Formats: sequence, structure tokens, C-alpha cells
Amino acid sequence: MTYNNIVMLFAKAKTDFLEYLEIEQNRSNKTLANYDHYLTRLVDFAGDIKVSDIDKELVRKWRLWLNRLGTNTSDELSKTTTNYHLIALRSFLKFCAKRDIPTLAADKIELARTKRKQVTFLNQEELARIFEQPDISTLPGLRDRAILELLFSSGLRVSELVGLDRGRINLKRREFMVRGKGQKDRPVFISPEAANWVQKYVDKRTDTTKPLFIRYSGSKQVDLSGNYHRLTARSIQRMVARYALMAGITKHVSPHTLRHSFATDLLMNGADIRSVQAMLGHSNISTTQIYTHITDPHLKDVHNRFHRSHG
Repeated sequence: MTYNNIVMLFAKAKTDFLEYLEIEQNRSNKTLANYDHYLTRLVDFAGDIKVSDIDKELVRKWRLWLNRLGTNTSDELSKTTTNYHLIALRSFLKFCAKRDIPTLAADKIELARTKRKQVTFLNQEELARIFEQPDISTLPGLRDRAILELLFSSGLRVSELVGLDRGRINLKRREFMVRGKGQKDRPVFISPEAANWVQKYVDKRTDTTKPLFIRYSGSKQVDLSGNYHRLTARSIQRMVARYALMAGITKHVSPHTLRHSFATDLLMNGADIRSVQAMLGHSNISTTQIYTHITDPHLKDVHNRFHRSHG
């Protein structure tokens, strides 16, 4: 269907766009909610304008309005948050171009320059210390050790880890499929050590609950059918931070720190960046390139040790 010669109001086009993301692009509910939120901010600013009224000047004024919008903790939105709004608008404008809805070209919108994020990762000595913290004589401690080992060995996002089920992870082959961002499936490989700890945890369990990692504390451990509740991402974040503190690690440590550590370890040991991109499930290579400046000193060391000067 094309929309030539139709006066398309933004709110209607936004609804069509979100349905397109859901049905044709198979985007997650979280992505749909985020895009809806960001694009509704344009309606908050400009009203339910015609899509054809979106031009560079309107976008400039909207950016200024967003910049001064502020949050609960700051007088201004961060450049990164502003960019999320612009990325949503660019995606919407690309949709309009596909549907022949007259409006601004998506490539006319430039994102704000942002500082490159500082990547925090753990070295081998810090990893060894944090792995030693769980009390593996208990089932929750065994579970926590398995989680820490699996996060570092696989590079999984915490949201991907909490969604794992026992029947979907092959510990003998040490590989399985996971559905990541954008509803994209990718293969995940784990080390013999990580597989061993997960196996120890699974062997110790006496329940038949499907989720791989389950709750053992709190007033509502089980549902009405007697199945244990799946561990939440927030619980794992708290757990990782607690063990880092116990290990005497002063920097902020989260499940994503272990993902960073996984990627950094691969690159430091000679993996190419395209392979690391695939293992992390990054759709864009530029996302993976945040790790390259970490490995620069390592590359210099390799050069010094292996390259012979002339003469």
C-alpha cells in the first residue's frame, strides 16, 4: 500500500510504523515501547502534525526542546538519550520512505557526538577472586558460581541468561542458541569449565522447573503449580555486585562487566573483531569497536616482542 496524495497525520503514521516493527520486523515488545515513547515526545512538542511537515527546522527545534527537557536527576537529557529519540525518528522516516509517504529524508538527521563509553572489564586475577566468592556447598552458591562462569565464558547479556531453560542448553557439546536483541538468534559457545559448573548445579537440583536459573529466597519462590520462579536480571545484577565487593574489587561490576571481560579476553588473545561481533550478537561493527582502544596497548606489546627492527 502507498500513501501518495493522502494527508498523513503523525499519530496515525506512528501507529502504522509500530505495527510494521512488530509484524514485519519482529521487534521485541521492549523496542516497540521505547520507540513509541520517543516518538510520542515529538507529538508532545509539535502536536499531531502532518508527516509532510517534518523538516530540518522542526527537528532542530525539537532537539533544542529535548535538550532542555531534563530528567529526575538532571536539568538536561544526556546526549545519548537525545540520540535515542533521533534514532527512533530516523527509523520512522525510513519507514515513511518505503511507504512513499512524503517527508524529510532520514539521512538529513545527524546524531549528536557523544563521548566514547569507558569500558570496564576484569583481569584474570580479579576474575579468579570473584569466582571464589560463592559458597558452593549450598545450592544457591553453586547456582551463583555457574552464573558467573557462564557470563564470562559466553558473553551473554543478562537478559539472555535469565531466559535460558534447562532443555535448551547442550552441556556435552557446550553450545546452544540464544535469541538476542532484535529477536535475532545466534550460536553461543562455552568453555569446559563453565559447562562443568552448570552441570554441577543442574545435577544438584531435585526440582523439575524448566528455567535454568531459579530463585531460592523471598516469600514467593514457587508459583501455584509448585514451580520455582525464574531468577530476574535485577537479582543477578545485585548478586554480581555483592560478590565483587566481597572479592575486594572497588570498581563498579555488573553482569555487563563480565560480558566486556569476555570480549576483551578474546581480542587480547588474537580473535578478530568480526568474530567477536558475531559472538556478542552486535548488529553493527561500530558497537564492537568500543573494545579496540583497550587492546591497543596489547598490540604495541605484540609489536615490540615480535617485530624485529632493521639492522
